[in-house]
Amino acid sequence: MSAAIEPTSRLSRRLLAPNPGPMTLDGTNSYLLGTPGSAASVVVDPGPLDEAHLHALAAAPVELILVTHHHSDHTAGSARLAALTGAPVRALDPAHCIGGEPLRDGEQLAAAGVDIRVVATPGHTADSVCFLLPDDAAMGAAAAGVGSVLTGDTILGRGSTVIAHPDSTLADYLASLDSLAAFGPALVLPGHGPVLPSLSDICARYRAHRMQRLDEVRAALAVLEGELGGAPALHEPFVARVTAIVYPDVDPHILPAAEASVRAQLVYLLD
Repeated sequence: MSAAIEPTSRLSRRLLAPNPGPMTLDGTNSYLLGTPGSAASVVVDPGPLDEAHLHALAAAPVELILVTHHHSDHTAGSARLAALTGAPVRALDPAHCIGGEPLRDGEQLAAAGVDIRVVATPGHTADSVCFLLPDDAAMGAAAAGVGSVLTGDTILGRGSTVIAHPDSTLADYLASLDSLAAFGPALVLPGHGPVLPSLSDICARYRAHRMQRLDEVRAALAVLEGELGGAPALHEPFVARVTAIVYPDVDPHILPAAEASVRAQLVYLLD
């Protein structure tokens, strides 16, 4: 049985894609944006190439398709949804645009009665963007509220995100957290996991987590200092050793992601 579309804020609804896993949590959140009662919508992150999921998203008119970043669990269904609806697909990366221009940082969009601001947030990937809905509010709140931000994988509803080095960097990610924190108590509509309150609070929590991990990597470097020798600090066996110390009980399914994050932290500390 396919998931049902559920309201997540005054201007958004969510359809959970059928792709649960260690990296996708319960599955990818595909969002439909539109003013209450609007016949049309904007789809954010079509998700995987799953016919039932895509047909559910296309059940009502779609004016625009947006993607937060290039990973296939967010974009594999883009071309099919565009074919079903005739709507253009826009992304920061031109390679993932179909019939639409690449997104620009700070660009103001208006579709399905919703004002949307594009916020470039590199860090998880170089092409990651978030979408600010300044007029949004929590379910049951007044017509105008604190706003909401669709965060893709930059901020998740549960756990922490991966810095996909060398595609992006920890320095980029920390700067993106600072940019997002400026939106204060906005609702967080993540690419995976549940809706969260107060974007600024979540950003502070994410930053504190990154600082803790950096301290753990520093401690691992101190333990392994004698092994550096003349070899590059970022050679794979050394990254694997640091990862084993920092993430001693990591699930083998997410070990590559843990190593990618450790590599990003080592670059941040050693460059």
